[in-house]
Amino acid sequence: MGDLAIRPATAADLPAIVAMLADDPLGARRESPDDLAPYERALARLVDDPNQHVVVALREERVVGTLQLTVIPGLSRRGATRSIIEGVRIHADERGSGLGTQLIEWAVDESRRQDCQLVQLTSDATRVDAHRFYERLGFEASHVGFKLSLG
Repeated sequence: MGDLAIRPATAADLPAIVAMLADDPLGARRESPDDLAPYERALARLVDDPNQHVVVALREERVVGTLQLTVIPGLSRRGATRSIIEGVRIHADERGSGLGTQLIEWAVDESRRQDCQLVQLTSDATRVDAHRFYERLGFEASHVGFKLSLG
């Protein structure tokens, strides 16, 4: 990965992570970089769960990317384990540099290491560029996703 390192996220990384989550039109409406308390609570829960992997990508010790990988054992597909990639964000200065590809490749490799048979992700319907990116990496838009907001 050259000068890029990928490691588990820590509480010290939260300001940079939340800033990236908020740095687009969708995130700007739903994220709160001025109040890290809910993110701190969420990270504490994630760190305690062995099936959750929140990572950051570092270049010269600076957080430049993040994602969450969730491993889910299941019964369908003959008892297959799957992983879900969520919250993929790349710092604005790094977009187009290949960092997103490296992060997704890390997630796919880690999914294989965790004996997953399937990797899935969702992307907001308005993120057309992201859809092209995922398709270039071999993902197929094979399903229609649904969400129900509970709060």
